[in-house]
Amino acid sequence: MSRFADVVLPVPLPGLFTYALPDDLSNQVRAGCRVLVPFGTKQTTAALIVKTHDTEPQGVKLKSIISIIDTSPIILDWQLELWQWIADFYMCTLGEVYKAALPAPLKKDKKMKDESSSFREELSTFNFQLPVLSPAQQRAFDEIHACWQQKSVCLLHGVTSSGKTEIYIHLIAEAVARGEQVLYLLPEIVLTSQLTDRLRAVFGDRMGVYHSKYTDVQRTDIWRRQLSDHPFDIIVGVRSSVFLPFTKLGLVIVDEEHETSFKQQDPAPRYHARNVAVYLAAKMHARTLLGTATPSLESYYNARTGKYGLVTLTERFGQVQLPRVEVVNIKELRRQKLMQGPFSPRLLEAMRGALSAGEQVILFQNRRGFAPQLECHICGWVPRCPHCDVALTLHKRVRRMTCHYCGFSTDIPETCPACESAELRQVGFGTERIEDDIHQHFPEARVARMDLDTTRTRAAYEGIIRNFAAHRTDILVGTQMVTKGLDFERVSVVGILSADTMLNQPDFRAWERAFQMMAQVAGRAGRRDRQGLVLLQTKSPELPLISQVVGNEYASMYTMQMTERRQFAYPPFVRLIMMYMKHRNFATIDALSRDATLRLRQHFGTRVLGPDEPPVARVHNMFIRRVIVKLESTLPLSKARHLMQQVRTDLLSQRHYSSATIYFDVDPL
Repeated sequence: MSRFADVVLPVPLPGLFTYALPDDLSNQVRAGCRVLVPFGTKQTTAALIVKTHDTEPQGVKLKSIISIIDTSPIILDWQLELWQWIADFYMCTLGEVYKAALPAPLKKDKKMKDESSSFREELSTFNFQLPVLSPAQQRAFDEIHACWQQKSVCLLHGVTSSGKTEIYIHLIAEAVARGEQVLYLLPEIVLTSQLTDRLRAVFGDRMGVYHSKYTDVQRTDIWRRQLSDHPFDIIVGVRSSVFLPFTKLGLVIVDEEHETSFKQQDPAPRYHARNVAVYLAAKMHARTLLGTATPSLESYYNARTGKYGLVTLTERFGQVQLPRVEVVNIKELRRQKLMQGPFSPRLLEAMRGALSAGEQVILFQNRRGFAPQLECHICGWVPRCPHCDVALTLHKRVRRMTCHYCGFSTDIPETCPACESAELRQVGFGTERIEDDIHQHFPEARVARMDLDTTRTRAAYEGIIRNFAAHRTDILVGTQMVTKGLDFERVSVVGILSADTMLNQPDFRAWERAFQMMAQVAGRAGRRDRQGLVLLQTKSPELPLISQVVGNEYASMYTMQMTERRQFAYPPFVRLIMMYMKHRNFATIDALSRDATLRLRQHFGTRVLGPDEPPVARVHNMFIRRVIVKLESTLPLSKARHLMQQVRTDLLSQRHYSSATIYFDVDPL
């Protein structure tokens, strides 16, 4: 009897592909194994078997599988089910999930060695130097267990420096003692360096680390080990860690659960690792703990409405006071001509005092580069990217202007090409310029900068963090990387240089994100045995947001934002799905976006908003439009997704739209 195999290919094409199984291979393959198959005219690729069967497709000439790559599955059954759920929920293809899930070597036709026996002697003895919990931490620990008796997901809302990590360590130790595995998710690679040092001191080599700064070989080794008879008990990693194979997962911890870094933007699948982790834990009958000092409004809403459990930790470890936050009105200071570049006199005074006392300073500016843009003082010309609708950012050190979207780079002009004036001035302050200005004010200070430009390698970001932790650096300047949950004991002053830029975003989440970033970076000050000082520079000190940050009034911010979101129908009261369209021709994208909107309104009526332009409406010479669909939680989401997919298929079937790109972003951030 003829046998056939349905396989998934690492390509963005819908559905499975059926191949004939040669007789000599029919008894050697099973779901989760890779095989080598012909694809296209002259190409071969590694495909993953989803199932084998005896039903021959009608009306097509089948190609045959060439050879078997794996003798045992590299993907477990539950992983295939998870992939399918991600593809369905986030409206992408199974092939796109396949491509994102596996380390690069496993998407090729190379065999994965079976070395499970080599892991046998690597585990340390089961004997953990656990940290002693304070009364407040112990109370939170007990309440988490009580929550898990009723609900599988618990939100731990603990102020900065309250000692959430120590609670995590005790929960991990309990899970490992029960013979369970633990997945500890972090939003950023920058956090893994500090955290893994702390965890290794307790758990030794029972812990593995998995993120994109590791080599393909290192990540493949982790994958192999998780399939062996002696897997790591604990995996610490970023969002892609949700794809690893687990056989006895019992606990999932999502640290800094509010962070937008958990959401994959491009390419597909555009999944949110926190939400995937919650689904994964439920599927594996594991418990989930979401931890943060500034919960996402969606998670806090779930906790307040009873979907999740909620535990609060309101005091810092060692009863250290929260930092004192002072507001500096830079609008008035600029009017009086008292600002010295990006620094107010009060900030310079505080920095000077901290440095003279042997303490450290963190400065937060959410823009990298030397200056956001260059401008002609005479005619107002601004150099722009020829491929994207954005101004070029000046990078002084390399004497280049760069597009932060497509990477285009060009020399800094000597004169204005529009009016030939030599009066070109730098507008705004990026982290590179702030670093330069610090050297002018504090020439003896040891300064480091932490942004995308300085942390391109694993060694680079680890070096920055370790040097600052060891007090080999006095002042750390950075973008939102410095707002993460880093722990430095000598930081006494934090400067937020421009609070207003975070609010000037066309996004309903701008207020929430600004609060989160400012509260988080403020929390870096005064950790250990003394109160820190935060200087918040703003042109709008009267905004309610500023008083909410000063008073650490998360509940006030939550109430205000929930009122607005309920009134204007935004998450968590509705679900958003965005349809993005791209094309090189302006007239085509304009017609396509209008056509898409009309078709969607036939199904969803006034729930459809648009079409409109995203903040950057052209990238890589592709014009971009989007349509937003708001869906009430009572609507059947699967049916809505099906209708939207059908609209996409109908549009692309038309000849004049066939070269367009159309994709969806579910629960966009």
